[in-house]
This record gives sequence, C-alpha cells and structure tokens, in this order.
Amino acid sequence: MRSDTATLFAEGTVSTLRLIVYLALAVALMVLDHRGNWLQALRRGGSALVEPIHRLAALPADLARATRTAVATQDRLASENRELREQLLLAQARLNRLDTLVAQNERLKALLEAQKNLGLSVQFARLVDVDLDPFRHRIVLDVGANQGIAVGQPVIDARGIMGQVIEVMANSAIAMLITDPTHAIPVVVERTGLRTIAYGSGAIDRLELPNIPISADVEVGDKLLTSGLGGRFPAGFPVGAILSVSNDRSGMFAAAVARPAAALDRSGEVLLLRDQPQPYGPPEPQDEVGPPASLAGPAAATSGPQP
Repeated sequence: MRSDTATLFAEGTVSTLRLIVYLALAVALMVLDHRGNWLQALRRGGSALVEPIHRLAALPADLARATRTAVATQDRLASENRELREQLLLAQARLNRLDTLVAQNERLKALLEAQKNLGLSVQFARLVDVDLDPFRHRIVLDVGANQGIAVGQPVIDARGIMGQVIEVMANSAIAMLITDPTHAIPVVVERTGLRTIAYGSGAIDRLELPNIPISADVEVGDKLLTSGLGGRFPAGFPVGAILSVSNDRSGMFAAAVARPAAALDRSGEVLLLRDQPQPYGPPEPQDEVGPPASLAGPAAATSGPQP
C-alpha cells in the first residue's frame, strides 16, 4: 500500500510540481508584498507574537549580563570609595600636621620672644616624655649633662615657670612640674607684695596656697610671681593667677587656689635658665673725678701727698 505522505523534495513528478507551485506562490507573495506592502500587518502581528518568546529566551543572558555589570560596578565603586577614603585620611593627616607645625612655630616664636625679653642665658629643650600621674608630675627633656644641664635649673615656657630639673643623665634630664604634690615655690602677690608659698596640688591646672593670713589682701585674679627667696627661682617670673579665696577649716587662715601661668599640659618646647654670675667682694676702684689739671691751677698741680 502506497503512502501519500511524500516529502517535499522526494523524487517523482508530483513532488516536482508541488515544489514549483510553492515557489511560484512565494514569488507572487514577495512581489505583492514589495509593491503593496500587503503582508506588513501580518509581519507586525507575527513580530508581536514572537517578541515575548525572544525576550523569554534572552532573559537568562540578560540577567547574567546585568549581574556581571552590577558586580563590576559595585567592585569599581567600592574601590573608588576606598581610594577616596585613603586620600581623605591622607589629606586630613597632612592638614593636622600643618596645624601642628603652625602651633609649634607659634610656640617657638613665643619662646624666642621670651628669651629676648629676659636677656638671660637659657638652654632650649624639647619634651620627650610626660608623666602626669596623680602622685607625681614629671617631664623628660632631650638635654642632659653633655649639654651643660645641672640639677636645680628652673624650667620655663613662654608664659611662666614650669618646674625645675631634679635629675640629670648624659643626654636627658627629668624636671618636676610646679603642680607635683611634693613641689613648693616661693611666690609674691604682684598687686600687694604679699609673700607666700604655692604648693603643687596633684592636678595639672591647680596650685594651692594655704595658710594665708586672714587679714591679707588677696583677690581673685591677682597674679603670682616668683619672689626670689630660696635662691632657686629668679624673682619676677609669672607663676599663676588666683582662682578662688576662702577660709580654711580652722577659720584662722585663708586658703587660695591658683591656676598655673605656664601651659603645663601643652608646651612641647621649654627653656632652662642658667645661673647668672653675681658680683662678690668690694667694688672695683674708680678713677678720681675732678677738673682737668689745666684748670685746677698751680696749687693743684704742685699739690701732692704730704710726708
């Protein structure tokens, strides 16, 4: 039994005739479409039907591409953000360093001005360590015996007295601040001339002045200067200013609290005062003062020591 399901390109007359009909129909459709665009609506409809299928088929590739783009964009943004943060930190560090240099320059200028105004022999030094334990206030300086530093030398900054050297090594020295609980410094109230002692309180911003006579004239704001008593600190250097005055528990004396004049917690450069030579012995002989010999007359010219 013969099958009627012959293929398009099967051998035989019927197949050839079928092919010719299909070709003629295709040519006719192409000519009609070319001249009158009759199949444009059909193509548009076909495209509308096929487009969702194309989109659905391309969806995995689009998702993969979008994912790669998002990951790459996120990595690039993270890298750029990291670089910008590093640049910002570097710029901030440079700015902070510049501020530090400006502040250090101002401190050095103030020290130079203080040195010029004092007219004293001083030694410049830098702080290399600070010990602000509640029971001791010490600083370590970068100069020592090799630089001519000796125990007892006063330490000052551009604002006033900071302390004194208590220990000297070869190339470093340890100074006790005036706020150390074991430190005491003779002071005088600039306004009234009252002499008293300022003791370290253990707080970096406070000095204590106990046992002030109840009748003494001491007011808030009075400036304290070194009195020169004891021979350790030269007279006239700023020590602090009175913050408060009150009676002690016994009611027999007044007690004052003062703020140090020196920037004890901020100074990075200091000056060490050297001992000034003091004249000792009788004064040197001076030349006799009188009129010139030509004006003194013959009596003066012939006068002399009598036997």
